[in-house]
Parts: sequence; structure tokens; C-alpha cells
Amino acid sequence: MASALDRRPHRVLSPEAYASWVPDDAVRRLAAYKLLAAYDSNQAGELATLTGNEAASERREFGDPATFVDTALAHLLGKSQQITVPGAEHAGDEDAPPEAVAAADAQERLRSWAEAELLPLRMQTAERKAVLLGDGVYLLAWDPVKGRVRLKTYDPGFYFPVLDDDADPGDYPNRVHLAWEIPEDPRRGVKARVRRITYELGPLDVALRVVQDKDGRSRRVAVETSEGIMLSPGDVYRPETNRIERTYPWTPDQVSATTCYLTDAEWDVDDLRHGQSLDDLPLEKARFRTRVDGEVLHRLDVRLDFIPVVHISNTVADGEHFGQSSLAKVMQALDELAETDTDSARASATTGAPIIGLAGARAEVDRVTGRPKPLSVEPGTVFQLADGGRMDVLDTSGQLAELRARVEEIRDRAAVNARLPAVSLGTVDPSKVPSGYALQLSLGPLDSLVDTLRLARAHKYSLLLKMVQRIHQAGQAPGWPVGGCFPARLVFGPHTPTDRTAVLDEVVKGVTAGVFSLETGIRMLQDAGYPIEDARGEAQRIVRLRGAESRDTPAGGVATKSGTRSVRDVEVTEEARTAEVSPSASSSS
Repeated sequence: MASALDRRPHRVLSPEAYASWVPDDAVRRLAAYKLLAAYDSNQAGELATLTGNEAASERREFGDPATFVDTALAHLLGKSQQITVPGAEHAGDEDAPPEAVAAADAQERLRSWAEAELLPLRMQTAERKAVLLGDGVYLLAWDPVKGRVRLKTYDPGFYFPVLDDDADPGDYPNRVHLAWEIPEDPRRGVKARVRRITYELGPLDVALRVVQDKDGRSRRVAVETSEGIMLSPGDVYRPETNRIERTYPWTPDQVSATTCYLTDAEWDVDDLRHGQSLDDLPLEKARFRTRVDGEVLHRLDVRLDFIPVVHISNTVADGEHFGQSSLAKVMQALDELAETDTDSARASATTGAPIIGLAGARAEVDRVTGRPKPLSVEPGTVFQLADGGRMDVLDTSGQLAELRARVEEIRDRAAVNARLPAVSLGTVDPSKVPSGYALQLSLGPLDSLVDTLRLARAHKYSLLLKMVQRIHQAGQAPGWPVGGCFPARLVFGPHTPTDRTAVLDEVVKGVTAGVFSLETGIRMLQDAGYPIEDARGEAQRIVRLRGAESRDTPAGGVATKSGTRSVRDVEVTEEARTAEVSPSASSSS
């Protein structure tokens, strides 16, 4: 769906991508986002119709792309997401070092923030866009009213980083725009306008104050006093280097000459010239937005030495800043699947209401027009045939069966190429799986897919949690100490079903035989989905419980209401009771 002249996307396919303010290098990306969103919402045929393919209006789309995306998303996130800080598990030891206690405190603060900010819910929103479109965007901002960092998600179509030509794709950009066009509202007399939120790293500047020019537009100018130009609180001017320096709370032993500036402004579309880049919009025609506390968002110093925007890439960076959609490699198969579904729907119409040919039938005559009335076939219809008359029925059930088989073949092919086995899509009968080992082997492609997706996100979520700690320090939130941040990370839960009974039996045998420690066994139970919060604390409780039982139990026996019995007698009795309650379970084991 590209133009034959300049290979730009079709104008009908993505008219908003041809807006004057959209950078040229972002046009194809925005058109790809729109096309992928159309596949996800069963509207790819509608887009094809707009480009001149009239036959595409009859295309049948039954939600297969959305199923692929939702399946990949579910396995990526797993059943749970947990924030962990290395060393926090040793905070409960008797001789726990101060570093372990501090790590446990930081872990608890981050988990409380994640719960208050609905982190799993926001991850669902951002990660679904990342899996579908290839990219997701988080924005962090300090909220003085709530006293915590707020987390927002943005559509990647609003994300416009300013990347240097020779920059590594893994490098963090020094300037990021979040921009979109607001449509006009004739009833309110509001013109179409462009809103741009800009975060930019730059050298520290002098203190600024807000003034209004003759047109009523607010802007910032340097604050001057009788002693000269005023600095912001905590900043120091170094004459020998001719720069302003600041000490941030997360690096108290270092000084920095960099800060992040925030600008939030709007422009009327009519005021923008054709070919004017988003990065060079005229500030003299901008209307700067105002924060709730009255602060004008024009080059506002947010007192951070980083840009609080986290870009999530669906794939590992390979020379590109942006990621690749999980549907990119199977879009041709999805087109073929939709076309086959369309043919199958047409064949089912002739199978359910077959074409009938009559010879020698006497048709009823319309008394008004004098012409024979059309024949219709309904239940109980009787036709009078003359001598030698016959009725022939066109049977298309064979073609329909072939088309249905073709649909399954294409769906399996797409699942293989997308590394989503049929068992993960729920299209395999569990009773037909020969063994658990065979099931595990069939999930091999899915394991590699999930490992790749999580690898691409591991550093980004660690960076997000580091930003959360630093912004809380900058906002002087209670309970967030000054100093270096802990290397927290986000751990995703298991993505495949776990046989909890088998894991429990393995843990009991391994701990009893001394193959691995009790704490390791409890961690295995945690990974299997057992509701255990603290592995070390659980191990200590088990040890105390064992000690209490050993003091109350005579040597070589178990205390019961009916007296003391041997351990073997108790085990045999428990096995018999289990067999009586669930004979099928005992036979299967």
C-alpha cells in the first residue's frame, strides 16, 4: 500500500501522516501502526477498499491477528509480575548486613508504589501496543498532591525522539517529543491545532520567571536582581569553568551541569508552514500550557538529569531504535487466511442454500403481469413435474470441506512462523497429547519467543524502576533516603502451566534427601505458583514448626489422639485415605 513514485504510504491509507508537522522519517512508521491496528480490529479489508480494491469489502476477518497478539502478550507477562531487589532476601537473617535491610526497604517501597499506581494494569496497556505495533511508551512525572511518581502510557504514534545520525540505537536520546494533532471543533470555534510535549537535556541555566508579551503569550526570562542574575536554589556558578553546577540527591558525591527541561505548547495548524519540522516549530506562535499550580510549562527545569520517558521495544535493537511487531512476519499468512475464510463463507452459502435446477416444472403465473412467478424452495414445498421432468441440486460440500482444511493448514503455518504453538493458542485437545514431555517439547518455540521478548525489556524496566526511585528523591518524598538507587528489576511469572503436584513431590524428595536446601525448595514452590511471599521467612517458620513437633513426638513415632504410632504406619494410613477419597488420582499417580 505504498506510492509507486516515492514509496511513501498511500495518502488514503494514512492521510494524517502527511500533515505538515510530521517528520519525514516517521511517516512510514505511523502508516505501519495504522495498518497493524486495522489487522487487530478486523478492518484490514476496509483499508484495502480505500486504496481501490473494491473486492476487499467482502473480506471476512474473524479475529486471528488479535488472538495471536493476546496470546503472545499473556505468555510475555506471565501470571504475575514482581519487583525484586537483589539482597533483600537476606534481610530476615539474624546477622543481616545493613545493605540487605536497606534493599528490603527499597523493595517494599517500590512494591507499594506499584500497587498504588496500578502498575500491572498500565503494563497491560503499554505491552499490548508493544506486541502489536512494536513499540510502547511510558512517561513518569512527580505529583506533589499525591506525593508519588505518576505513571502514564502513550500511544507510540505520539512518540518522536530526536536521534542523531551516528547514534547507537541503544543510546538514550537527548530530546524527545510527544506530539499529536487535535481536530477542530466548529461548534466551539476551535481551530485544528498541534500539541507538543518536549523533554530536553541541556546545560543548567539561570533562574527564570514568567512574563507576558504584548500578544498575551507567556514566556520565561532570566531573573535579575541588584546583585546580578539569580540562580536556582542549590545551584552553584563556577567561574573557572563558566558553568552552573548542581548536586542531585542520588549522586551526593558528584556534581552535574545537566538538567531536563519541559515544554508543553500548542500551535494552530494554520500557523505552520509546509515542510516545517516538528523539532523546529516557531516558539513565537506557541501557546504554552499552564500547570495546576500556575507554573507555565515553557522550558521548565524539572530538576532531573535524565528524560523521564521510557521507550519499550518489542524486539532486541539491531541497528534500529524502534521495534518490530509480532505480526510482521505472518501478515502474508493472515491475508491468505482471511481470503480463505472469505471463500469458505461463499461456499457455505451455496451448501446451506444449494442451487437447484428444475426441468418440466409448472410455474405459477402472476395474474397482474402474466409472467411466471419465481420459484422458491422452502420446507414442505411440492413441485409438479411433467413427464420426464427432473430436479438437479448443486452439491458444494466437498469444496467447503477442502476450504476448511485449508484454513487449518494456514493457521498452523502462521502459528509456526509466529512461534506460537497450537497448544498455546488452545487449539489442541489435551487428551490427545501423548505425554507431558511431548507437551514440553512442543512448547520449545514459545519458550524461545518469550525469552527474546523479555530480554528486550529487561533493561528498560530496570531503568524505569531506577527513575521511580530518583524522582521520589527529587520530590523529597518521605521514606525515600538520599543516595544511590538500588538495582531493582521486574520479574515476570511463569508463562506455561505448571504441574504443581509434581513440583511439590520433587521438592519434598529433594529436601528430604538433602539434594538442595529448604530455601531453594521454597523458591521452586514460589515459581510453581504457591502463595509464598518470603522464601527465607517461610523456611524459618518450617524449621520452628519441625522443632516444635520433634519435642512433642516420642522417638520413632508420631503423636496421635489414639496413641503413638510409627511414622510408617501413619504414611500407610494416609495413602489408604487418599485412595479412598480419590481413586482416579491415586491410579494416575
